[in-house]
Amino acid sequence: MQPLNFSVPESAPAMRARELLLRLRETFAVRLAAFAEAEGRAGQRGASPSKVVEWLRDEGRHGGGNRQLFGADAGFVSASLNFSQVHYDDIPEKALGSATALSCIVHPQPPAAPSLHLHLSWTQMKRGAGSWRLMADLNPSTEITEDTTSFVRRMDAVCGALSGEATQRGDDYFFIPSLNRTRGVAHYYFERFVPAESGEGPSFAGNFGAAAIDAYADILARRMGDGRSPAAAEFAAQRAYHTLYLYQVLTLDRGTTSGLLVHDQNDEGILASLPPSVDVAILESWIPRTPKPQDALVFNICEVLRTAPVGELDTDKKSLLAGVLRAHYAAHPEALAMQAGDPASPLAASRHTSDDTSGG
Repeated sequence: MQPLNFSVPESAPAMRARELLLRLRETFAVRLAAFAEAEGRAGQRGASPSKVVEWLRDEGRHGGGNRQLFGADAGFVSASLNFSQVHYDDIPEKALGSATALSCIVHPQPPAAPSLHLHLSWTQMKRGAGSWRLMADLNPSTEITEDTTSFVRRMDAVCGALSGEATQRGDDYFFIPSLNRTRGVAHYYFERFVPAESGEGPSFAGNFGAAAIDAYADILARRMGDGRSPAAAEFAAQRAYHTLYLYQVLTLDRGTTSGLLVHDQNDEGILASLPPSVDVAILESWIPRTPKPQDALVFNICEVLRTAPVGELDTDKKSLLAGVLRAHYAAHPEALAMQAGDPASPLAASRHTSDDTSGG
């Protein structure tokens, strides 16, 4: 992994969060790289199956981040492991001291292998205690009961008595009212979470992230190396599901929107959760079902995606989509209240804790 070439915050808890999240990312990266090596996808022996892209907040004065990317050579449609840490110790008028985050979004190539979204972030306010935002959700295009069961068993074990609250929050966050369905099949979500911890053992956040990584890697081991040749209908179902994923992220995900409205220094990273290919016709069919003014937002998203090649999301299109969202919420600030999540949380109140990547 390349060194992080940006400044760090003064906060000791933020630095502990940094160490924890970087360790978790390294663990996840090793597990993903193993699939490339097992299938001979890594190319030349010893070559890295991933690349690293860095971004800087105010030229690094206020932190920054980098994302480790795995692509087709490693067996993924897209996979982005995003770390960031921004801080404002030198700006007295800002209430936010620092925000440290790891957001991982993995979309495998085989349609039988589900996508994963994992987000862990520590928000340190200048006055008052810090808190965690923890999310883990499994996103198959076609659900396989064995995979859902194994993921839920692992996450329930680490969440313990808090599992019911976490899944209820997750189910609410990823519910799409206009389509009367939920993105994903298993959701765990903690907002403004301060675990009661003592001693020097592993933190709850660390255990939460490790459990999600382990559970997901076990699922990938079953689905990515099964030797099956997927049917055309499976790929069509995957693309349709990726369309749903994009719809939820761009119209409902508070973390993504907050990140884009704060600054334009990491648009590609903030939109790293988006799959690289969607079905524009399906997306267009949802415009009449989308409440105002979000229907106009979906229409303008389709306008971007209609350009050649249709439905493909490269860097230029992501930049255009970022501009579409900023223009939409500048014209319709009231639409922010329609998004998922807790509008009273530090994420929404400070509008700075998603400087890293999307929450989706």
